[in-house]
Amino acid sequence: MGFTKVSSMKLFKYILAVIIETLLRVFPFPCKTGLVKIGNPNRDSPVFLTGNFHLTVERVKRALKGIDCYLLVANSKGINVWCASAGGLLTNHDVISVLNTSGIKNLVDHKRVILPQFAATGVDAAQLQKKTRWKVVWGPAYANDISAFLENNRQKTPQMRSARFPLTQRFEMAISWAFPISALTAAIMALFWPEAILPLILLIWALAFLIFLTFPFYERWLNVEGKRTGLVHFDFGRGGLQLILWGIILLGLFVYGILIGGLNWPFMVRWGLITLIVVFVLSLDLMGSTPTFKSGLHEDRLLKIVLDAEKCKGAGFCEQVCPRNCFEVDQSARTAAMPRAELCVQCGACIVQCPFDALYFRTPKGETIPPEIIRKYKLNFLGERSIKNDLF
Repeated sequence: MGFTKVSSMKLFKYILAVIIETLLRVFPFPCKTGLVKIGNPNRDSPVFLTGNFHLTVERVKRALKGIDCYLLVANSKGINVWCASAGGLLTNHDVISVLNTSGIKNLVDHKRVILPQFAATGVDAAQLQKKTRWKVVWGPAYANDISAFLENNRQKTPQMRSARFPLTQRFEMAISWAFPISALTAAIMALFWPEAILPLILLIWALAFLIFLTFPFYERWLNVEGKRTGLVHFDFGRGGLQLILWGIILLGLFVYGILIGGLNWPFMVRWGLITLIVVFVLSLDLMGSTPTFKSGLHEDRLLKIVLDAEKCKGAGFCEQVCPRNCFEVDQSARTAAMPRAELCVQCGACIVQCPFDALYFRTPKGETIPPEIIRKYKLNFLGERSIKNDLF
């Protein structure tokens, strides 16, 4: 009975964390760093590592349930692994720190640490091994593939490497956008137009779910090379999707006005302007809210990955860390190719991990950004490059 109560309490806390941290996803949620024992690990048990975003840690722990292993929680400043790695918040320093301070080296006879694949854009495996003698094994992109990864002799299938945007993730993203926007809207409208608060909140939530849940139907029209519009970026895509959506809303307002007998110009202008603002805000960084596109706020979306065939030795690190499966490696010929280069999200993971510097970025002007620059600088959340924290 006691065990059942404990399990129920853990489940309740997990569900509560999912709800709260999804509603407030725009904010960091750090948890304690260090070592977590899962099950009854021994000296040969695998060692996993993740960042200290609380919800990520809880989900990884659930994914590891039934596996005897160690979990190291590195300091990612309370940000999820991919954003923290891309933004210079999860680096070699953070991984080295938890390896040295957690006591893990006294608990295992091996020196292999399994890192989440999304950390590859910020953690240089070669430098980490050079400085600590710990070998990095790149695990699957998502925690729920860990069991299959271990059963497959720690080899990843293309599916395990791929960044995906399934229904559950789209549902969570809709909530994470709708809640803060509706809360801010309610606070503003309480001062100027209180009676509009409820319909506005309902509109915001309805649009958020409409935008993200229908993503697979319109993603092909999003344009990663779109130009700046006004003072900010909007993901208009080739078809002006926001304007199309707004047009549908205006039609709905027109029909609604007729049904309630309140159709007039002030009604249409007022609600037309409000809905236009809501649509633009909800889709301000639509592509950046997905794992399958580069943010429209980042100029890096215009960069192109270039593969230097003369330097390439077919090591295969690019294939292992690419979240969009852009690469194919021929181990026998020791060569790599990019047959799906158009899917690239410019994360730079392949450049960081290539031991032969056979990959680099090229700008729209034809300028080259060499590997050493990519390893040294990381993107911050404004899309600007900031110096990577490298204390070793």
